[in-house]
Amino acid sequence: MELDAFMALAGPAITSAAAAYGGAVLTRAEEAAADATVGLGQRVINSVWRRRDTQQRAELEACLDDATGPDHEDAMGALRHQIRRALRSDPELLAELAALLPAGEPRGATRVEASGTGSVAVGGSIHGSVTTNVTTTPAPPIAAPAGAE
Repeated sequence: MELDAFMALAGPAITSAAAAYGGAVLTRAEEAAADATVGLGQRVINSVWRRRDTQQRAELEACLDDATGPDHEDAMGALRHQIRRALRSDPELLAELAALLPAGEPRGATRVEASGTGSVAVGGSIHGSVTTNVTTTPAPPIAAPAGAE
């Protein structure tokens, strides 16, 4: 799995876990996470933390502690950046963590399909008419059977 795809799938879980627990996410028991998203994020963060050196762990913990503060969006961005950097340098860890993710599209992604001539796929709202550039030829009139007038 590519790193960007992993982060798109795991990002919401990582930020949910960090927002819910802050730095305690590193010590909280996995079973205590009632929400599957938080539990997944917790496993990702713990796995990354275990493979970091002392300074990198301290940086990660600082981001986690800031994640529940007033400027949490900046802390979340810094946290995602640190996780992305860790996974970029450790493809084996990326593969290990990718196996934890549910199959499918990233949360919030919309998949829209259309099939058949003139079909229209819409992933949101349409305000106004839709033109498909499909030309149809009208069927010739069916002649009435002889004597059926």
